[in-house]
Amino acid sequence: MATTRVNPPNPEVQERLVVPSRQPRSDYPLIDNDPHFKRVVRYMRGEDYAWGAFLATIPPVGISLMEKFSPSYVGRGGFAPILRLNVGIGLVGGFILAFQKSSYRFYGITENQREVEMDMREMVDRAKRGEPLYGKSSLTEEAQQMAARNSRHSAIFLHIMPFANFVNHKHHGVDTAKYYQQAERELEAERIAREG
Repeated sequence: MATTRVNPPNPEVQERLVVPSRQPRSDYPLIDNDPHFKRVVRYMRGEDYAWGAFLATIPPVGISLMEKFSPSYVGRGGFAPILRLNVGIGLVGGFILAFQKSSYRFYGITENQREVEMDMREMVDRAKRGEPLYGKSSLTEEAQQMAARNSRHSAIFLHIMPFANFVNHKHHGVDTAKYYQQAERELEAERIAREG
């Protein structure tokens, strides 16, 4: 595995080696190994919402069926708090499932052709406008690297420990040159169309 050297801002501090993130083997292309929370939600498909909604209904429907077939006899107002709790559990679980399914497409674990096209369009548009591809960050480079290490591939164990990336950083495990090359091609085509 190749390593790259990072020159610290303070010349008195020694250089550190940065080990690049591991590239997973998959049948589908890697889009981002640490996608931002908002980006994962924006790229969700209708089927993700459908699976999330299905999972969200299971706890309240289940507790209602149990109450119907085996009443608890808790009295007036005793069942409502339990039902509300189960609705909350269902909503959280449904969102986690939808988020995880969307994240898997970023990792290339599942089919992701739509997301590859969306990613290319979004990043090329940002490159054409001269904006940072993954957004601006007020954190230091070291803090960004730490955030990337902490949340990289976090959606794989989302059902065990809910954790997501909320930091804009540039450590996403992909070669960003493809976005800039496509942006140059499109800008050149636009220039030729204007002149011709």
